[in-house]
This record gives sequence, structure tokens and C-alpha cells, in this order.
Amino acid sequence: MIIYDLKCEKGHKFEGWFKDRKAFEEQKEQKMIACPICGSFEAQQLPSSPKIVSRNSGSDGKKDPRETSQMSLLQKFQDYVNKHFEDVGERFAEVALNIFHGKEDPRNIKGTTTKQEEDLLKDEGVKFLKIPLPKLDS
Repeated sequence: MIIYDLKCEKGHKFEGWFKDRKAFEEQKEQKMIACPICGSFEAQQLPSSPKIVSRNSGSDGKKDPRETSQMSLLQKFQDYVNKHFEDVGERFAEVALNIFHGKEDPRNIKGTTTKQEEDLLKDEGVKFLKIPLPKLDS
């Protein structure tokens, strides 16, 4: 796993987690990397010291405690989202609009959208937060 420091065209800084450099390049080319603050798909890599997180980091085979802590925190965050948000899948925009217009009961939802659906939600005034969550090894 490679973690890159990224910055969108509006100057927002965020992290991206990728399997490898090739995965980063492919996702960037396909406009799959979005700023979690403004939704911009124009992300650039910031200079940083590269760090590869693996199961056995360190020369003695032990994990760096900071990595364990970060991975633990990310796992807890994902567990919270999975427990407290209803997964509506590809219907996210539809359900979000229904909740916004009072056609469905308000609740926490998660799912996926296309760029066009995100634009529609923004135009309608629906507030949402885009949080890319990497798949974690169990």
C-alpha cells in the first residue's frame, strides 16, 4: 500500500491510498481521484517521502506502532461507517434527493455516485461528503 499526499486544483490537501504507482496513475487518468473537500478531480501528487505500509514494516519484522495506530484508526472509522450508515449503493443520489425533499425519512446513507449525479446533488443544494475508503486486509 502506498500513501500519497495530494492536492487539488483549489489547494485542498488530502491523502490517497493506492496499491502501487500504476494504480495511482490509472485512477488519476480515469478521473477517479476526487478531493474530499470540493470534489475536484484534478489531483496532483505533492512532494513527500514515500512510505509503503506492509504487514511487516521494519527491519526486525515488527510493525511500526504508528502504522498500527493509523491502520487501527482507519479500521475503526470504516467499522463506524458500516454500522451507522445504510448502504444504498448506486442509488445514493436518488435516495439523497428523496431525503432532501422529505420523501424519505432522514438517515445516514452511503453509496456511490457518478460525476453527473454529484453535480445534480450540488445544484439541488444537497450536502454530502465524499470519502474514499480503501479495502483493508482482515
